[in-house]
Amino acid sequence: MDAKVKAHIWAEMAIRLSNGAGRPAMQLRKGDPDSGGFLCMLLGREGLVVLSQARDAEGRPAWLRGTGPTPVDQTTADAYVERQVKRDPDLWVLEFEAPDYLPPFEARML
Repeated sequence: MDAKVKAHIWAEMAIRLSNGAGRPAMQLRKGDPDSGGFLCMLLGREGLVVLSQARDAEGRPAWLRGTGPTPVDQTTADAYVERQVKRDPDLWVLEFEAPDYLPPFEARML
């Protein structure tokens, strides 16, 4: 059995890692403090990429680019987030300044 970190602790950790690396981050939406999922918006020079939580073929936690392989504009990113929050109102939404479109935390990408 895997121990699961509470969502509010993970959110604080991700924001602190980003801020500590000189990449401003903020919480845009607070989800369920214990078991909420996450959407992470990566803000770069060419737009935004929204990362969504997923599982890989072995069932391990991973991330995928929910908005597609290339950056999108703010309106498209916001619409994606809105659709996901309608499906899961417990979601957290975090935003990270990421000129390289890489998350500031360890992440297995799909």
